[in-house]
Amino acid sequence: MHTKNIITAGLAVNEAQKALVMIHGRGGSAEDILSLAPHLAVQDFALLAPQASGNSWYPNSFLAAPERNEPWLTGALNVLKSVTEDLQQQGITAEQTYFLGFSQGACLMLEFITRNATRYGGAAAFTGGLIGDRIYPENYKGDFNGTPIFIGSSNPDMHVPVERVYATANILQDKHAKVILKVYDNMGHTINQDELGQVNKHIFGTVE
Repeated sequence: MHTKNIITAGLAVNEAQKALVMIHGRGGSAEDILSLAPHLAVQDFALLAPQASGNSWYPNSFLAAPERNEPWLTGALNVLKSVTEDLQQQGITAEQTYFLGFSQGACLMLEFITRNATRYGGAAAFTGGLIGDRIYPENYKGDFNGTPIFIGSSNPDMHVPVERVYATANILQDKHAKVILKVYDNMGHTINQDELGQVNKHIFGTVE
């Protein structure tokens, strides 16, 4: 199971007005995902990157039946819950909390925020979708109340079918997120420059 092991960068939480929780993909690490920070407009943020045990948040595909990824999936969701609760105790509200994830980390992040929908600062999912062999709408509670959420993905992608990306965007919109969806032809399983620009513009609010 996952222990709460968090790598931090950027400002100290007690010096920051905003925090970005960054969630790495399968086989990646907290340090990997933090290496995106220089490309993002987050100079005034506290950055927190949880590290998955064994570099994976759950063992099977995100498209497996959820019980096949237990108890790891619940453990991973609890890590994110603990991180956000800690931030709130330190004075960073949900509206000052932002999320970013890549691949497995994007799936986990989307699953967490949709189960706990409220007005967050914003979220960026690089190649991900809601978790399960199908969408389980009964798991999703709350209202995003205009939270901007960027989702970028490739068509095709070897791990994340574009159909699940579209279905995920629909659920987020139903919960009143402001979804910015970009599907790139044959991008591969990566993050491209346009995605970083979209996130800086729509999520972190930079003016070009």
